[in-house]
Amino acid sequence: MTVGIYGLGRFGAFWGDQLSRFFTVKGYSRSEKRFCPKTIERVTEDEIFNCDVIIICVAISAMENFLRNIKDKVKPGTLIMDTCSVKVYPVNLMLEILPEYVDILGTHPMFGPDSGKNGVAGLPIVVSKARLSDSLYKKWIEAFNNMNLSVIEMSPDEHDKEAAYTQGITHFIGRTLSDMNLKSSTISTTGYISLLEIIKQTCNDEYQLFLDLQKYNSYTSIMRNDLKNSLHKVLKVIEAKITEGDNA
Repeated sequence: MTVGIYGLGRFGAFWGDQLSRFFTVKGYSRSEKRFCPKTIERVTEDEIFNCDVIIICVAISAMENFLRNIKDKVKPGTLIMDTCSVKVYPVNLMLEILPEYVDILGTHPMFGPDSGKNGVAGLPIVVSKARLSDSLYKKWIEAFNNMNLSVIEMSPDEHDKEAAYTQGITHFIGRTLSDMNLKSSTISTTGYISLLEIIKQTCNDEYQLFLDLQKYNSYTSIMRNDLKNSLHKVLKVIEAKITEGDNA
């Protein structure tokens, strides 16, 4: 079985390298300057469509145009997987745009080059069954288990509802703290060091990912509103105590 990685960005190159330990992996990028690990055979766009499985590693915001551009190039029986950090939006697009003779599986590997730098064993991957046979679905569940990944089966909606908080809020806080230009200090506490680590983990990703997480997951607006309300509540308590002290 050959697995094609379409998009050799930071994550695509990393994920392809991990998969190469179990499959023959080929990779394609529109940019010749993109790094391609030696474990991945770099091929042309025409050649990538000869792979049995094509894993899409493009920005969430680029998915619709990307799918419309490839829909007539994919051969019957090909399995298409996305790797987007949201699930409802890309899965619906794949079901709508890709022809019926193409199999579809939604995935979200919840790790990357930073969190997986010491290996992906034990790290979570969300899998959403979209349009493929039960036998092929079970085959890929088994394949991910064989990679020692923690496989989590969820519907796209269940994923987005939880990810708005578990991932969306992390990126939101990371970008906010980064904007404050926080630095390490000789009196850094363990908690403060953890905050700096959040900045490092989230801001190594493209800023577009942060924007896409906020835009294409419908639940993030609820998360942002909850966060805003909690900030206002805490600030109100602080201001009340300060005022109380001034009046004492």
